[in-house]
Amino acid sequence: MTVNSINLREKLGKLTEYWQPKIIAQMNDYHVKIAKLQGDFIWHSHPVTDELFLVVAGELRIDFRDGMVTLKPGEMCVVPNGVEHKPFAEEECSILMVELAGTLNTGDAGGERTVQDPQWI
Repeated sequence: MTVNSINLREKLGKLTEYWQPKIIAQMNDYHVKIAKLQGDFIWHSHPVTDELFLVVAGELRIDFRDGMVTLKPGEMCVVPNGVEHKPFAEEECSILMVELAGTLNTGDAGGERTVQDPQWI
């Protein structure tokens, strides 16, 4: 078995669209994904799994029904399963996420912004 390093900066440089997560690794039953974000997303939750957000560049605000958290580069938070949230990035933001394999980016909300089968890059 060969174990390779993953260059996060290189992988993020391949992203050209916002809100289109890509898979860069798998750890047990979890996918490690990256994405570039800008603007507003939709309210949604993930009833079965927690979701980890780590900001690599830029700033990410995650709104909750009872508050919000703002993340800067190097900061992360875990959104517990079932908690409704809405990510927002005023300027371009690069993030890394860890979530159960098969988790949809729009969670239980669905809709046209859903990425059914994220690509591996």
